[in-house]
Amino acid sequence: MSALGKVVRAGVGRRRVQTVVMVLTTMTAVTASIMAGGLVVASRAPFDHAFAEQHGAHLTGRFDGTKATGAQIAATAHTAGVTAAAGPFAVVSASPRFASDGMVMEGLPPLTIAGRAAGGGPVDAVTLDQGHWVTGPGQIVLTKAEDGPVMGRVGGTVSFPGLPGKPSLTIVGLARSVSRTADAWVAPAEIPALTGPRATPSYEMLYRFAHAGTGAELSRDRDALAAAVPRGALTGTASYLATKHTADQETATFVPFIVAFGVLGLVMSVLIIGIVVSGAVSAGTRRIGVLKSLGLTPGQVGRAYVGQALIPATVGTASGVVVGNLASVPLLAQASDAYGAASLTVAWWLDLAVPAGVLALVVASALAPALRAARLRTVEALAIGRTPRVGRGRLAARLASRLPLSRALTLGLAGPFARPARSATIWAAVAFGAIGVTFAFGLGSSLSAIQNGLNRDAPGEVAVDTFAPPSGPPPGGGPSHRPAPADAAAVGRAIAAQSGTAGYFGTGHQRATFTGVPGAVDVTTYRGDSSWGALQMVSGHWLDGPRQLVVGRRFLEAAGKHVGDTVTLEGDGRSVQMRIVGEALTVDGSGMRVAADTAAFTALGADTRPDTYQVHLAHGTDRAAYLRDLNTALRPVGVTAVGQSSQVSGTVIAMDTMIAMLTVMLVAVAGLGVLNTVVLDTRERVHDLGVMKALGMAPRQTVAMVVTSVAGIGAVAGVVGVPLGIALHDYVIPAMGTAAGTHIPPSDLHVYHPLPVLLLALSGLAIAVAGALLPATWSARTSTASSLRTE
Repeated sequence: MSALGKVVRAGVGRRRVQTVVMVLTTMTAVTASIMAGGLVVASRAPFDHAFAEQHGAHLTGRFDGTKATGAQIAATAHTAGVTAAAGPFAVVSASPRFASDGMVMEGLPPLTIAGRAAGGGPVDAVTLDQGHWVTGPGQIVLTKAEDGPVMGRVGGTVSFPGLPGKPSLTIVGLARSVSRTADAWVAPAEIPALTGPRATPSYEMLYRFAHAGTGAELSRDRDALAAAVPRGALTGTASYLATKHTADQETATFVPFIVAFGVLGLVMSVLIIGIVVSGAVSAGTRRIGVLKSLGLTPGQVGRAYVGQALIPATVGTASGVVVGNLASVPLLAQASDAYGAASLTVAWWLDLAVPAGVLALVVASALAPALRAARLRTVEALAIGRTPRVGRGRLAARLASRLPLSRALTLGLAGPFARPARSATIWAAVAFGAIGVTFAFGLGSSLSAIQNGLNRDAPGEVAVDTFAPPSGPPPGGGPSHRPAPADAAAVGRAIAAQSGTAGYFGTGHQRATFTGVPGAVDVTTYRGDSSWGALQMVSGHWLDGPRQLVVGRRFLEAAGKHVGDTVTLEGDGRSVQMRIVGEALTVDGSGMRVAADTAAFTALGADTRPDTYQVHLAHGTDRAAYLRDLNTALRPVGVTAVGQSSQVSGTVIAMDTMIAMLTVMLVAVAGLGVLNTVVLDTRERVHDLGVMKALGMAPRQTVAMVVTSVAGIGAVAGVVGVPLGIALHDYVIPAMGTAAGTHIPPSDLHVYHPLPVLLLALSGLAIAVAGALLPATWSARTSTASSLRTE
């Protein structure tokens, strides 16, 4: 072995604790970088990635089975411009009734069910999340719900009471279709049982085209398909561009906070690696003097220290790649649920770029201080040794000695001023950790508040749908798409007469046109006192009079209006002036949702009969008993009351999970940075610590001194990091709201109250103390004789 190799091996073996710390630090930094980088990459056009992976359909065509045969429809796969096709798949629509774990859900919108023997194929390769694909009759695979309540679970059943024989199927799988071509899939042989009498299934074909990047190109492709089948056979098409627009709007909400966490993780990783490696080299200045005295040139010294840093860094990097990919699995699973995309994985190039970048950073961090030290004169390098420069920290030590504290604590407080550069690196690491903790607290609190606001769409403890369930298929055959209306007035009287009713109001739904607003808008109409169930307001106030509107942000933007302005409601040749009295937190209808009282629509001659009643119960009312008595009263009307409770959005759950994991990652990286720096500091001062022990310093005083040396830095870092974390939160949350098409209510932004802020300010102190405890304990356990013998 060469002399240089022996120097490298000896340096790695002699500083075992430092070597272990470097391995752990680089492993954690690489893990953090891969997790953060994986999220950032996954946040860039997740729909496009999933669409490419699943060979999504550019166009989904629906054909009338009475006007074209299966062979004619299949022949459209050879239309000019088509590069791949799948189908035809028979498609029916039926209203479901779900049963799982003793719970029953009915009165739901109809499912679009396709007969498909396999999930794979050249177009729209459906990805299974749970269970398996259908293998025979009596089975069904559901599309996985992207948000809201889960309608069906694997092992549960779904029946169709509106069809002859009330067929029932077992749910064997949950799957994702990036093209969103169907709500469920069954074996082709199952379709006849799900088809009403005298009804004919329609057919679905899935296409990919050579040119499908714009709406104009897809229009030409659609015209070519229509010309390839009998006139009127192509009844409709669905473009992937509309699905992409919706998906991109949904995923854009996540991008600001994921990118913020990702950038924090990457910056901290770079910072910590620089701290660890350059600190290790700087601590070896005296040894560099020894090596120079033995004849090593500055270049050889630089290569020796780069080698000493690269060996543990390479081990840590390799381990970090493995751990990072494993740790990214649950994190990216949450991201895929949030994005509604197929399973996400770490990009292959990240596993190459991150290790290469980290090792390059290690080389740069080790080479610069090693060469700087190697250029010192040999005598000067030997003289510097481990001792800070003369005069550094003396003033701080004198001032600290005047404090009414024990000598161990005053020495600890003055310690950071002896090596200000090293103290600054600890401060930076802890400050970033404090920023991450503060940001995570605010983000989680705001998301919880926003979720509570969105839950006001269904504010009552009890809901009554004023449509009676269907008793069977309609006379013309096929499934019933809309239940029969009940007597809404009778429903209202029964609710009002029921003991335990504290308040109730009815809601209906209208499609309305407003002057200056393109297209029709969904309007929720309110009848009765709805003040107790108002949407969460961003500005203005809730409905409290006739001809008033509460709208979302995008409605205001589309109409060019502000709260307090008037807008004209039009219909059937008549118009009504309405005043916008408030802006509400809403993401429904792409932020174009409108809430209004019924008076204006009554003036237009519209049917304002409530579709649903929301019921608020008096305090202490037993909801189960209330439901039993109310349903008894409603039995003659033919409707049923159901209990409802606040739902936790799957999107918010995914966000909260990612926030928790990323925060732990940031705190771990910051803590390791502190640990490494304190290890270096205590090793350099081991002789001084031996002298202090010989003079009577007890082990607990040693621990107190070492911990105090970083406690002040941590406290200052926390005080600085908290405002920066709040500023980051105040930037990211509105950006998420903008992506979702809404403003965020001020109350959901102002979540940093005095007590939480005080506790968050202590997060820097907690990170610093946690990182210093282990090396402080090591120092206290080192015997006095061993410390005094160390040079």
